[in-house]
Amino acid sequence: MHRREFMRQSAALAGLGWGLAMADSVQANATSEDFAAFQVKRRQELWNLLGDLPEKRPPKAKLLKTEKASGYAVEHLELDLNGKEPVPAYLLLPDKVQDRAPGLLYIHAHGGTYELGKEELILGRKVLPAYAPVCAGKGLVTLAIDSWCFSGRKHQEDGRNGEWDTFKLMLWKGQVLWGMMMFDEFQAVSYLVGRPEVDAKRIGAFGLSMGSTKAWWLAALDPRVRLCIDLCCLTDYEELIKIHNLRGHGIYYYVPGLLKHFQTHEINELIVPRPHLSLNGRKDLLTPPAGVERIRDHLHPLYQKYGRKEDCRIELFDCGHEETPPMRQLVAEWLDRYVVKTQ
Repeated sequence: MHRREFMRQSAALAGLGWGLAMADSVQANATSEDFAAFQVKRRQELWNLLGDLPEKRPPKAKLLKTEKASGYAVEHLELDLNGKEPVPAYLLLPDKVQDRAPGLLYIHAHGGTYELGKEELILGRKVLPAYAPVCAGKGLVTLAIDSWCFSGRKHQEDGRNGEWDTFKLMLWKGQVLWGMMMFDEFQAVSYLVGRPEVDAKRIGAFGLSMGSTKAWWLAALDPRVRLCIDLCCLTDYEELIKIHNLRGHGIYYYVPGLLKHFQTHEINELIVPRPHLSLNGRKDLLTPPAGVERIRDHLHPLYQKYGRKEDCRIELFDCGHEETPPMRQLVAEWLDRYVVKTQ
């Protein structure tokens, strides 16, 4: 949809009396059908902010090798997701798996560790123990790809310089690094749901830090994601500005013109009524707690009106930018409830 057509249809929606502000839609007692139509229009507007994107086409995969580990095998893949550069990936295949198993897109963090991408699934990191054993134990067919500028897509010795150069070059070309990142994750879902082992109706997205932000953006952009689990980055943009911590997030994070159209809660309302678990640290300056509470207070009434309130849980823990054991327990419970044991 072209921007002109989008604006025309948005104006038509405004004529119904509830416009583009979600608070207005609730006040106008919009039906579930009205809300779903609103989400479709807003979802397209969000895509339109992400720069010039490649054509969406079926992903292609080349199997490089398969390695066996305790309880699972890992396929080393080279994916063609964007037609621009190959995307290294891991596909974790549990030894014990259902016929048509649930799928999980595991999205790695940033942390300035440009050599660590998809490998985070297997190795973990200081603030996040490895999730491979969890995924294998629950029978989750799990895909992890290298993001732009990470691991197999790190093209300069100094990873930070490589990321900055990529960001700047893409801007010159009319592209947005964040947009290209999200496009790859969207295409990764397409590959995952196309695997014969996977039940396309039971797909989750999970990540911490940059992976967290990608997870809730992806769930907002792609209704195929049934369950969104994000750790330590449900960041309210205005609160981040208020505490003067824009420097806390990498250059990849910033989308031109975003705040003219969306705040964080407005992106997250595109996930409603699908299940959403967000766990954050009260001492984490990347995710100001007042902003987390604001987002929670906005989303809960929407889930209550258009779905089930219990399908949205947004919590703050007494910790920093890290996963704690109670967080992991909740992640495991939500995976079981919404994708592993649901058919």
